[in-house]
Formats: sequence, C-alpha cells, structure tokens
Amino acid sequence: MSHSTDAEIRSALHRKELRASHRCTDTLVIDELGLAHAKVRIDVAVINGCVHGYEIKSAADTLARLPQQLGVYEQCLEKLTIVCADRHVAGVRGLAPRWCGIIKVTKGPRGGIEFDTLREAKRNPKIEAYSLAHLLWRTEVVEILSQANTSPAVLRAPRKALYELLAAQFTVEQITAFIKHSMASRQEWRSHQSLA
Repeated sequence: MSHSTDAEIRSALHRKELRASHRCTDTLVIDELGLAHAKVRIDVAVINGCVHGYEIKSAADTLARLPQQLGVYEQCLEKLTIVCADRHVAGVRGLAPRWCGIIKVTKGPRGGIEFDTLREAKRNPKIEAYSLAHLLWRTEVVEILSQANTSPAVLRAPRKALYELLAAQFTVEQITAFIKHSMASRQEWRSHQSLA
C-alpha cells in the first residue's frame, strides 16, 4: 500500500476534518504558524475560542523532533492534535501528553485519505499565558496595553517584559481573543510573519 505525503495529508485535513472551521467566518485557519518566534512551526493552526494546533507526521517522517516540538506546543497551544500515519501511532501515544489528540491517517486502495480519531484533544492544562502571548507582534501588545491605560514609559520596555505584563493582566481566554483579532486584522500577513 502506498503512503500519503505530508502535502496530501494536509490537503485532505483541510478538506475533510477542518471543513467546518473553514466555513465558519469567526474562525482562522493558518498553515505553518510560527511559534515561540518561529523556533518551531505547527503545520496547521485553527484559532477560534482557543488556539488548536495540528501537527502532521506522515509515514516518511520520523518522530525524532517531536519531543522538542511538544515542549514548545505545551507552552503555547491550548489544544494539540497529532495527525499521523499508522506506523507512528504507538510512538505518538508514548510521547504525547494525555490531553493531546491523535488522528490516524490511512490511504485507501484508490488513493483516498481517511482519518480515524483515536483520541480527542482536550484543553492543555500547562498552557502559559506568557508563551501564548508571543503569537502577538510587539506593536499589537503595545496597542492592547495602551488601551489598558499602561503608561507610555512602560510601553517602551523590551518585548519580553511587555509579554510578561500582558500575561499578568489578562487571562488565556482574553489573550486568545486578542490573537484572533490581531491575526484577522494583519495586512500582508505572510510577508510580515518573520517579524513577529
């Protein structure tokens, strides 16, 4: 049996599993979202009431990078689902935390890709508001804090200090709402992403 490539899995994931998210005007679906200032990328991010990442592991991939990826995902994703080939299911179960969802990918004899949800994603209990805030650009954090009556002197602080301030003043849910609004408002989103 032939195996699905990353690109085939991603395309089918958008078409089948994420169809409802694409139809919802209040939801953002973003490919290759950089996390922790592009230290790692999540294959697909769905941003609505929470930031839900989907990481694809095709049969051609290895799980060598997954522990490092999970370390970052655990800090800044509210939900995570690993979408993986059958050969990786046991390894993913062994590495991924219990709150992480698992979807098994199989390719039928006619080339159709099927998804089987083995475990539903739950809310990440270890989410860090500070790490989540890194999805916002510095200018966006300054704007949010200025609207919260932060003094102009404080707003000139280094970026990390501003993220700490935001995390101290707002809940994870509020920061998620800021992220969704900011990303939806960004012009030339892709050309500026590296500046985040």
